[in-house]
Amino acid sequence: MINELTISIRPIYPDEVVPSMELVWRVFSEFEAPEYSEEGVAEFKAFIEPAFMKDKMKHDGFRLWGAYEHDRLIGVIAIKPPLHITLLFVDKDYHRQGIAKRLFQTVIENEELVGNSEIMTVNSSRYAVEVYSHLGFKTTGSEQIVHGLRFTPMEYALKRNRP
Repeated sequence: MINELTISIRPIYPDEVVPSMELVWRVFSEFEAPEYSEEGVAEFKAFIEPAFMKDKMKHDGFRLWGAYEHDRLIGVIAIKPPLHITLLFVDKDYHRQGIAKRLFQTVIENEELVGNSEIMTVNSSRYAVEVYSHLGFKTTGSEQIVHGLRFTPMEYALKRNRP
């Protein structure tokens, strides 16, 4: 079990995209790729290609955060506007230790990012549906396959005190 005090969450900047996408690829390859077609694996790999991700950060408003134990990157979350999780991956040695929850909480507590949004969405892999359910997401449709990527649409109702 990790020591909560040794974990920090901070933004990932464009010059840090390579190691963050390497972590995403490692986790995806082990836990999700076996259920995907070749087309799906290729589509995912193209999406996390560092140059593509940097472009998305620069031109499309993608934001990334990393969870670090000391200086070691152990988790990544990526959000695209308006409020959609595109990536949430945690190193296998840190599964079931609250890292995904900490990353998620960092995002929903970011007033600049959340603004007046009432929902956050995600297209969850089969592997992560249970994780998102524990975070409070509800399924909004049946499992789908698009370009070889298998996912279940889910959403999270943001609880906000609005005037």
